[in-house]
Amino acid sequence: MKKSTRGALGLSAALVLAVSMSACGGGEGGGGGGGSASGSANAGKIAFLMPDRASTRYEQQDSPLFKAKVKELCPDCEVLYQNADGDANKQQQQANAMITQGVKVLVLDAVDSTAAASLVSTAKGQGIRVVTYDRPVPDTPADFYVSFDNKKIGTLIAEDLVKHLDSTGDKTGGVLMVNGSPTDRAAQLIKEGATEAVKASQHPVLASFDTPEWQPAKAQDWVAGQITQFGDKITGIVAANDGTAGGSIAALKAAGVTPIPPVTGNDAEIAAIQRIIGDSQYNTISKPIKIVAEKAAEVSVGLLNNQTPSPDATLFDTPSALFVPTVVTRDNVKEVIFDGGIYKPSEVCTGEYAKGCAELDIK
Repeated sequence: MKKSTRGALGLSAALVLAVSMSACGGGEGGGGGGGSASGSANAGKIAFLMPDRASTRYEQQDSPLFKAKVKELCPDCEVLYQNADGDANKQQQQANAMITQGVKVLVLDAVDSTAAASLVSTAKGQGIRVVTYDRPVPDTPADFYVSFDNKKIGTLIAEDLVKHLDSTGDKTGGVLMVNGSPTDRAAQLIKEGATEAVKASQHPVLASFDTPEWQPAKAQDWVAGQITQFGDKITGIVAANDGTAGGSIAALKAAGVTPIPPVTGNDAEIAAIQRIIGDSQYNTISKPIKIVAEKAAEVSVGLLNNQTPSPDATLFDTPSALFVPTVVTRDNVKEVIFDGGIYKPSEVCTGEYAKGCAELDIK
């Protein structure tokens, strides 16, 4: 499923219906409420609460990108960042602390999408504007939601896997579903899209597993058990993100399975790109975090200045900006990841992966 980087990023850019930043002298793009284009932004505190460190993206990408965009739009604004380390109770405590510190906007990537409903209600009850980010909170509408389209992610990675299996003519076995955390509503949306795509194919689902807290080690343990049960009947694995993909591949390698059946992923982490180049992971999803982090920053500063964000969708009764990602395989990894400027060859083409990079003319 080869896609143009320019097309994918162009689509994303078209979807960025930016918040009107009248008090900031204008933001990127248009839309939102009216007002004067001159003057400076109202300063205030913005909370940025991320869910865990099981995925490297929150510390390495989301947080610094969000902070940088807020700084650009509102130099006097203060971003208060916390990571909950996968603990919903800890995230609740962090949110309470942020409320005490006087934040005006709270950006929340929930550890537990159900438990976070009370957190959203409490913040809104204090007059704090809430932006849900990456993972929706279905039971209590926020002021705005910013994410890639998670159900579409599941559909895309699974459809791409099915297409690959069809092209090899291997219909003798079935597929394992290694889903994300059962407490993460975004993970359940990915699962819905992926499951629908596989069930519409000729490749049966052998077994399905919701990975607690997205932990790669738990995915690895479960896949190891499935290898014992199903052996060479496993013709593919739909893993919901790159961490669970890595765990799945580790289990296959530990069991001596050769060749490694195709395994999907999501997030385009460096380790996943290396596995794709090394031909042990089949695909991943490129969803440049810059797009959603900067959009969340625009929305947050806009809400701080009483501006109304312009949605392009509604999800769980919350106005939303949902972006469409790109599937990455060995066929288009150079174009999407390197020509697209997401990573530099020096970050990826190290050690054992240098040979694969050379084969793909990544330099």
